[in-house]
Amino acid sequence: MSNATAIPGTIRPDEAAHFGRLADDWWDPAGSSAMLHRLNPVRLRFIRNAIDAHFATEVRTMRPLAGRRAIDVGCGAGLLAEPLARMGAAVTGVDAAQDNIRVAAAHAGAGGLAIDYRCGDIAEMGLAGFDLVTSMEVIEHVADKAAFVAALAGALGDQGLMVLSTPNRTAASRLLLVEAAERIGMVPRGTHHWADFVTPVELHDLLAVAGLTMGHPQGIAWSPNAGLHLSDNLALNYIVTVTRTV
Repeated sequence: MSNATAIPGTIRPDEAAHFGRLADDWWDPAGSSAMLHRLNPVRLRFIRNAIDAHFATEVRTMRPLAGRRAIDVGCGAGLLAEPLARMGAAVTGVDAAQDNIRVAAAHAGAGGLAIDYRCGDIAEMGLAGFDLVTSMEVIEHVADKAAFVAALAGALGDQGLMVLSTPNRTAASRLLLVEAAERIGMVPRGTHHWADFVTPVELHDLLAVAGLTMGHPQGIAWSPNAGLHLSDNLALNYIVTVTRTV
């Protein structure tokens, strides 16, 4: 469950290659990225509520990001970037894998969406001042997490909103996300490295060093009845808002 990206000193070529190999299958809801297709609506529910709260949207509309700029860092083939564009944002998507960018651009074009997709190093692109910065399931795949967070902070506008998600490093996540999910084929083998998962406390500290304040994390949990859903249980995965420290 990931979208890998490039940051100076943090990119892992093997990680970029792994996700690039999945590119042509990315948009198939029954393919190797099936879990992302199930996860994406849960993320979007959280992101939409965060957008309404942060930008004080008085009336709920279909395009709450109209007139705003958004960037999805580690965009993969565009599963999140496209809904952000449909919410009205001028969207930039950045990813380390050229094949991901190729597939993302083709899919957006076929759907009539003008998304600015770029492959490479976000810190060298001169990108800044975004109203919304998202990075879903990426930080656990970079070699230098502090440099990665600093680059995200550089892209965020002064009054902007950031949303991050990542697996938590717990016994439960090791058993279910790594051992079980990869062994039975729900997630491609080699996707997760449990030692690189980030706890909420660790993420809080990384963000604080970069001059950012982390909101209250919300878990993304799974149950037989509800499937993947937002929860107070942070044991597997969590998603959180981030803003500049005042």
